[in-house]
Amino acid sequence: MTDPAPADPAPPVADPTIDRLSAALGDAARRGPPPVERWNPPFCGAIDMRIGADGTWHHEGAPIRRPALVKLFASILRREPDGSYVLVTPVESVGVTVEDAPFVAVEMAVEGDGPARRIAFRTNVDDLVPVDADHALRFEQDAGGGLRPYVHVRRDLWALLTRALTYDLLALAEERDGWLGVAAGSAFHRIAPAESA
Repeated sequence: MTDPAPADPAPPVADPTIDRLSAALGDAARRGPPPVERWNPPFCGAIDMRIGADGTWHHEGAPIRRPALVKLFASILRREPDGSYVLVTPVESVGVTVEDAPFVAVEMAVEGDGPARRIAFRTNVDDLVPVDADHALRFEQDAGGGLRPYVHVRRDLWALLTRALTYDLLALAEERDGWLGVAAGSAFHRIAPAESA
């Protein structure tokens, strides 16, 4: 007598927020970024490349106008333990300047309410980021007292939400245990103490 064949594993559950944002990208090829965390090439110095606070990439003072080139550079961007940023390949790494966050969240999709709510973002380089245990929200206050929300994209690289998305996200805020925050991805992401909000 033979044992029955093992049951097929359950198919992965689709995330409707990611599906909605992905549909906007059409048939663009989707693959993950290269394994830059495993590459340890020599540092070859800094180059005149800057990522502005608005997410615009500049080389030698001029904006890089080719989206495919910006996406290529974004895929090999890494944050070092000292907080600096480098573009890294298997044979070299070069330093770049990042004014705030390397990416900007430009679109948001929301499904559901409360603890079951799902939120996902699309960045300016078309990364699709679900808010979950691996992609938390972080909130900071700028020098003028304004709120600056970020979403973790990958490997200590963050995306700053646009002002419009900040307002949309804050519309979802609720108070829990003395904190104002947003429930998403089975977690409560604290914004600020309720009494100071």
